[in-house]
Amino acid sequence: MSDNPRGVLTGSAEGLGRFIALRLAADGFNIALNDLPTKYEQLNALAAEIGNLGRKTCIVQADVSEEDQMVTNAGVYYLTSFLSTSVEIWDETMQINAQGVFLCYQYAAAQMVKQGRGGRILGASSMTGKVGTPGGVAYSASHFTVRGLTQSAAIELCRHNITVNSYAPGLTMTPMGVFAIA
Repeated sequence: MSDNPRGVLTGSAEGLGRFIALRLAADGFNIALNDLPTKYEQLNALAAEIGNLGRKTCIVQADVSEEDQMVTNAGVYYLTSFLSTSVEIWDETMQINAQGVFLCYQYAAAQMVKQGRGGRILGASSMTGKVGTPGGVAYSASHFTVRGLTQSAAIELCRHNITVNSYAPGLTMTPMGVFAIA
């Protein structure tokens, strides 16, 4: 790791992403904060808070379903039964929660291989990626995908001294978590 550690964090305006950003800053990282354009005020407030910790930030507004992200935390959750989950909900959930992670891993790994000094890739999964739950079939399937993707990427990238891991938190009292139990 460099003497001036930097990180890119998607989905950082609120919830776990916000907490991760603050922890990285406390650990000495300068951070590129990412979230949707509608979260700009929250990103600005977080950037100010991180600045008060003596760290630098930049704000990158983008949708992680596009191909320009590096590290993953963003996700969506729709509380719908299996029979009422539409193809649109399935597709959006898989694009953001699974394809977004795939693209982030791929771009981050390509840069780390190019730099030649290894690195670490961390992706957000969920306890529902280990055990399915009612009311969240697309969410659960997307996080099972993240688990398999993470394991496969880790096996392939270890020869480049790149570790790939995912974390799988349980229900947390973030805005998404409160929505999930409502």
